[in-house]
Amino acid sequence: MLQDIIPGTEEQLSEASTTGYIGFDPTAPSLTVGNLVPIMLLVHYQRAGHKPIALVGGATGMIGDPSGKDKERQLLDEETLNKNVNRIKDQLGKFLDFDSGDNKAEMINNYDFYKGMEIFEFFREIGKHLTVSYMISKDSVKNRLDGGMSFTEFSYQLFQGYDFLWLFKNKNCLFQMGGSDQWGNITSGAELIRRKEGGKVFALTCPLLTKNDGTKFGKTEEGNIWLDPEKTSPYKFYQFWLNSSDEDASKYIRIFSTKTKEEIEKIEKQHAEAPHLRGLQKLLAEEITIRVHSENDLKTAITASEILFGKGTAEALRDLKEESLLDIFEGVPQSSISKEDIENGVGIVEFLAEKTDVLASKGEARRSISGGGISINKTKVESEDYSVDSGDLLNDKYILVQKGKKNYHLVTVG
Repeated sequence: MLQDIIPGTEEQLSEASTTGYIGFDPTAPSLTVGNLVPIMLLVHYQRAGHKPIALVGGATGMIGDPSGKDKERQLLDEETLNKNVNRIKDQLGKFLDFDSGDNKAEMINNYDFYKGMEIFEFFREIGKHLTVSYMISKDSVKNRLDGGMSFTEFSYQLFQGYDFLWLFKNKNCLFQMGGSDQWGNITSGAELIRRKEGGKVFALTCPLLTKNDGTKFGKTEEGNIWLDPEKTSPYKFYQFWLNSSDEDASKYIRIFSTKTKEEIEKIEKQHAEAPHLRGLQKLLAEEITIRVHSENDLKTAITASEILFGKGTAEALRDLKEESLLDIFEGVPQSSISKEDIENGVGIVEFLAEKTDVLASKGEARRSISGGGISINKTKVESEDYSVDSGDLLNDKYILVQKGKKNYHLVTVG
């Protein structure tokens, strides 16, 4: 989990309990799995006896961090940012202890210490300590010079540097962590503290979590896995980890698990002996789904997975909430049928071949039924006399047709 480090950091952390922080940008109403990497740094940090601070950028979020971006961010209004801040605190509360102990976590919104500051005061007291040449030398700026960067974004590293300075002076914070794309901003803060206060501070960064195409799981990127169940359901969240490759799963479990090195190596050895069982992926998916969501959400996700792959029961299917049902069968062929037809009841052959697009003809429907190849809501249809009616509805709206073992068709009633 270590990429860059300021010399002396390891010694400082070993000698005494230290206050340290990570900044979180509230530019979206949820954190992503990419944010989980620095969050796990704070988890380990607190478990080791240090005091973690989660600094949420209610002020700097109005500017937008240019690090790792090839274009300017869309600026958000104050009301939206405040809503995002509150939701992020709830998510962080699942990982950090904000309530007890000498090293209980603290959350600080940098808007609280910027809101009373005059712009002239900021540039007089802070801006003069970092030269333009020093700021331009940072990759987050250098990589954007040809394409253009506004002064708003250029000033971001000054503000993040002041965050570190404020925490240093007011919270005795000596340590900052973050993703590797934050190294330039972090070292600017350390340099500002050195020049203005003569102080020595420490820092480290972790590698960014990347997708298969090499891009990061940022809050403004496509294809993200969110921590908010409304943006990524617990089922999809669980499936993300379950479907990871052996190589990725081995990397992920070292980052996201709180298991010991010995426990992880034992799990990997067992996995190597029977990789087809995907034991490594299952343990990873279970641990992280419980931590981000809940044990009940994990059970629902497992049940949903079993239904999709043919092991689930009719009772389990009926117990699924609409959101989980739609998640599981996203992408399968779909048809619609009128509510009136279902209320009156419709013969299974007509239902399959005329009222919906499940099968192409009545002849194909009869052959499939006689061969035992049609199921309605996980219950096999035994004869052509079967009538589909309102008693077959899932969530008062859906009927699931299964052709053979793996072919599904979702019918919407309305």
